[in-house]
Amino acid sequence: MTKETLLQSLINGGFLKTSRIINAFNAIDRADFILPESQSRAYEDAPLSIGFGQTISQPLTVAFMLELLEPKPGEHILDIGAGSGWQSVLLAHIVGEKGSVIALERIPELCAFAQKNVEKYGFLKNGRVKFFCEDATAKIPDGPYDKIIVAAAASQEIPVLWREQTKIGGNIVAPIDNSIWLFVKKSQTEWDEREFQGFAFVPLISSPPHQNQSLMTSRPLPFWKILSFLCNLPLMTFWCGDENKNTSPKPSKWSPSLFEFMAKTSAVE
Repeated sequence: MTKETLLQSLINGGFLKTSRIINAFNAIDRADFILPESQSRAYEDAPLSIGFGQTISQPLTVAFMLELLEPKPGEHILDIGAGSGWQSVLLAHIVGEKGSVIALERIPELCAFAQKNVEKYGFLKNGRVKFFCEDATAKIPDGPYDKIIVAAAASQEIPVLWREQTKIGGNIVAPIDNSIWLFVKKSQTEWDEREFQGFAFVPLISSPPHQNQSLMTSRPLPFWKILSFLCNLPLMTFWCGDENKNTSPKPSKWSPSLFEFMAKTSAVE
């Protein structure tokens, strides 16, 4: 696959829609952000290893998240988990000369790798992108932000710190477990939230993890997850129903149609 065919496939699939995001994908070459041994796969619609247990994200996922984020010229945007620097440069291209991107990466070697890649486009020299090699769950520099985008999956909830560093009217696009969530800040206390299921991400890591537990807010487990757990307990077979019609205690399963329906209706609109 070539750069052009990858771009066209994302447009044809409905993942790239906005002209300024399409222009960024066209102007910024993914091949500039991957390891030498992966160059032949630069335009595959797949994640690629960049070392240290991390990946450069699948183009489809990046396109999907950027469309949710809706970055605009002149905005101040935070990119958490910058990795290779590819998404940071896409954002820098979109926000333009009057905008800025702050990129955070906690792994020192990847932070250096990303900065080297970003400077291929001159965005460090002109100050449009600034890099911080820090843990984004403990400290956020240069806030507040118009938009925040995250490349690693939190468990159950994003840090409260990210919400605090988002301007009213701004949004956060971040993975939680195997879903991408869009958080739109309506006021200091009110958020619109929406879930998009069916994705996979590397986990969000704090350093050390226990120090940042107070930064998380508790998200109640969706009803379908609670029921799924209960129905795998032997004592619950009388209520959930034993799929083998056996009188002996045996975990049962919800029918896929009911399970999928609950999963689809668990999102907060």
